Amino acid sequence: MQPENPPVPELFSWEFAADPYPTYAWLREHAPVRWTRLPSGVEAWLVTRYADARSALADTRLSKNPVHHAEPAHARGKTGIPGERGADLMTHLLNIDPPDHTRLRRLVSKAFTPRRVAEFAPRVRELADGLIDGFAADGSADLIHAFAFPLPIYAICDLLGVPREDQDDFRDWAGMMIRHGGGPRGGVARAVKKIRAYLADLIHRKRQDLGDDLISGLIRASDHDEQLTENEVAAMCFVLLFAGFETTVNLIGNGTYALLRNPDQRALLQDALRAGDDALLTTGIEELLRYDGPVELATWRYATEPLTVGGQSVSTGDPVLVVLAAADRDPARFDGPDTLDLARRDNQHLGYGHGIHYCLGAPLARLEGRAALTALLTRLPDLRLAADPAELRWRGGLIMRGLRTLPVRFAPLRD
Repeated sequence: MQPENPPVPELFSWEFAADPYPTYAWLREHAPVRWTRLPSGVEAWLVTRYADARSALADTRLSKNPVHHAEPAHARGKTGIPGERGADLMTHLLNIDPPDHTRLRRLVSKAFTPRRVAEFAPRVRELADGLIDGFAADGSADLIHAFAFPLPIYAICDLLGVPREDQDDFRDWAGMMIRHGGGPRGGVARAVKKIRAYLADLIHRKRQDLGDDLISGLIRASDHDEQLTENEVAAMCFVLLFAGFETTVNLIGNGTYALLRNPDQRALLQDALRAGDDALLTTGIEELLRYDGPVELATWRYATEPLTVGGQSVSTGDPVLVVLAAADRDPARFDGPDTLDLARRDNQHLGYGHGIHYCLGAPLARLEGRAALTALLTRLPDLRLAADPAELRWRGGLIMRGLRTLPVRFAPLRD
């Protein structure tokens, strides 16, 4: 029997999605670990204070494997990435624990190296400039549709080794996943099925003709005669596409929106970029991740034994959701947490997690965020919001946080 909870401001409404931070402040103060019914009908503990969140993210008694969920199988089906079960994509880093997680991460890390990501920087800058070229003469654009969305999907396709002629298909499938996120799940499942079928064929072709791309690197990766299975390679590629691209869409979209709403901070960053100083960009990306990050809640965890989180007893099988957005605005950890400060130094935010499940793709997302903001702020220096903030809509969903649209205006660029 779960304890009764005190009254709480409404969660998961459209109004909440537009600005969840006052509600998260209430939860941190009054119910920092709270049993909550989610829109899907599944119930879970929400963890909102920074210290509790950081501890929970690293707690080995909180499993990532849905098999530990105490609810029946039909309820478990509502707690993962939509469509992954029917497409044999369950064996990935977000869903497994040590020792399988240790083995898989070690092998994947052999292919997805910092050097590979760093070498990819010129291509990401080229993509960012090319996308801006596509709308620069118009004087207006929806930055989500025209820039924040296509940049990471094309970047990840290039990194994986998806042929250029197939990349628009990936853009369409990715769009289905974003449009249906938080809504009818059938569209997501159909997109996942198409992606899985395409990846299976592409991996098979890569085995016959290995290249310098990430899929070829994953196929080559081995350690003590261990290799990734074909399903593991496909699942890793799927996670990069599903989790990796949407987080970067939201980093670019949320980050640009935050800068437009904080013109003094935006001016400081533009001045630094014009002077060729990227130190403020480095700290600024981290601050944007903390202030209004792309991942609102960490992915699902399940208690494998009774434990205490933030003074609250959690039973075996209970789902636990760490609210990163709440933890990263905790005044007990951050001075002036509701203020955007691009120069913030003491900024150990949880935007990409903590512990053994820290996001493997974080360096790629940071690289893409840096390239995107640099291109926008230097090439479109008078960029301004073209809508009342109250009119903007945020995508429904539980894990990710991002705008549906971001209409902007700027002085048209002529050839």
